[in-house]
Amino acid sequence: MRYALISDIHGNLQALRAVLKTLENCQIDQYLCLGDVVGYGANPNECVRLVRNLTDKTVAGNHDYAAVELTDISNFNPHASEAVRWTARHLSEENKQYLKTLPLWLKMGSSNLVHSTPQRPELWDYILSPYDALTAFSYFEGDICFVAHSHRPMTFIQGPGGLLWDFSDRIQILSDSRYIINTGSIGQPRDRDPRACFALLDTETSEVRIQRVEYDISGAQAAIRAAGLPEILADRLQYGE
Repeated sequence: MRYALISDIHGNLQALRAVLKTLENCQIDQYLCLGDVVGYGANPNECVRLVRNLTDKTVAGNHDYAAVELTDISNFNPHASEAVRWTARHLSEENKQYLKTLPLWLKMGSSNLVHSTPQRPELWDYILSPYDALTAFSYFEGDICFVAHSHRPMTFIQGPGGLLWDFSDRIQILSDSRYIINTGSIGQPRDRDPRACFALLDTETSEVRIQRVEYDISGAQAAIRAAGLPEILADRLQYGE
């Protein structure tokens, strides 16, 4: 089986279309979405519709829940809060109802899908360090937990040699190890690589690959500005920050 793992689209239609165009040639058996379909970008309805038609395996992100008042936004920065309110005003009722139904966690065989962390996904904490990962490993069963939320692809490996922190684009899944894999962000990368980022899981080769795709950044920026969203949300796309 070949799985495509997409996440943190954040209403960036240009980035999502570029990724899906690339994946057309990858013989994908199933798409998995790790949340934050909306927020920041100017095309929340279009992105939700595409994801809804693509897969029924999607977990909720904090911006998805925030847009339908299922999570507190008091700790969001002012630009994120403004984007949440804008998104809530522009989402169709049908898409709002869809976002409300998204679960916080999905388990598929020996793999887990969660937007933030397995230990309290509704708190929207991050896994950014080996210390964070060490805690998270004790809260899920199975070999792999795929996460998102930080917009930074990285892998933590718990194996015979201890805990490893890996930033490579190819991860070989070994039977004697467990993994927490962050698949990066399609619509709002924050690792200083502005290209849209996603992951491929091939169960035949037992390999996960992090992929990058160029997209129309200027088009996404123009849409954000035309929508009246904060200028910083457009500017940051150029730098992947």
